[in-house]
Amino acid sequence: MKKIIALLSIIILSCNEKEQPLKSVVELNSKKARLILQIDSLSNALKQVEFQLTELDTTKRLTAVTAYKAVEKKFNHFIQVQGVVEADQSVELYPERNGNITEIYVKEGQRVSKGQTLAEIDNSILKSSMAELQTQLDLAKTTFERQERLWGQNIGSELQFLQAKAKKEGLENSLNSLKSQAQKLKIIAPFSGTVDEIFIKTGGLATPQMPALRLVNLDKIHIECDVTETYLKSIKQGTEVAVYFSSIDKNFTSKISQVGNFINPNNRSFKVRIDLDNLSSELKANMLADVKINDFSANGVVIPTTLIQKDRKGDSFVFSLEKTGNTYSVKKSFVTQASTYNNLTYISEGLMPNSLLVDKGARLVKANEKVIVSE
Repeated sequence: MKKIIALLSIIILSCNEKEQPLKSVVELNSKKARLILQIDSLSNALKQVEFQLTELDTTKRLTAVTAYKAVEKKFNHFIQVQGVVEADQSVELYPERNGNITEIYVKEGQRVSKGQTLAEIDNSILKSSMAELQTQLDLAKTTFERQERLWGQNIGSELQFLQAKAKKEGLENSLNSLKSQAQKLKIIAPFSGTVDEIFIKTGGLATPQMPALRLVNLDKIHIECDVTETYLKSIKQGTEVAVYFSSIDKNFTSKISQVGNFINPNNRSFKVRIDLDNLSSELKANMLADVKINDFSANGVVIPTTLIQKDRKGDSFVFSLEKTGNTYSVKKSFVTQASTYNNLTYISEGLMPNSLLVDKGARLVKANEKVIVSE
């Protein structure tokens, strides 16, 4: 070291000395050769100093990085689509006959039972006709019963007995027909549910072309989604889904209950149905839902996507670490990415569980470089 310093001093002093200007080419070439030798000597001396510094302090000049341990766990990939809530039982009830509304027996929001009468159209004319037929039927029954007793005693003719029987049965059929018509003047609940909206008013005109009430049962609902045909192979009946309703800030988990068999030619998508229980009636018909469908799931090595880099050929790689003494050596490891979701990547090939990878500083190092790992 002392020799190197002395050599440097001599060269510096010689450079500072004032020399007489050289005039001949021979002298200039000779000086040039001496300067080149001096430069080479300085370069060699500097390399020796740097080498000795490296030997004495092995960590001072090394790049500091942080490490990430690759873990083996379950990886899930989801596709996100939007769905709409549909009630399994939601109908608008129409009257079957024209007429004036005489009675509305329910109110909006009221819970009703299957078979309950909700509203009624004026049936006064039918009631009158039914009362008249009932009177005739009562007489016909009495006449028939008497003819039947007489015929049983072999009194009277068979024709009289048959005429009395035919008249009674004819009146019974006519009365039943009127009762059936009267029933059509009532609006009856086809299932148990809640009266969502009433479109008619007492005294107003009801027609089969206009709805009278809307009846909804929200105990059982389903969500319909349109999914692009690209995912047709990975989405099947029973595939797990996560549903979020932003309007009420609620999350639900369920499974796909039905996958459509028709591809819509307009948007190249197919229908997916998801059944949900709604006993608390929190979910309403036509609500929007954010649906995440689990189209890929596997156990394996999962790492942050930010650790993966690409070389000029487009191949994916990560920098892994191998401990050598007090330092670590950087190794370039090529990997195969199977799927990426939510800033995490599932590695199918190239990494073993618990592999130590370069995290912070990964863009500053290169293969075979020695580094130190900071906490």
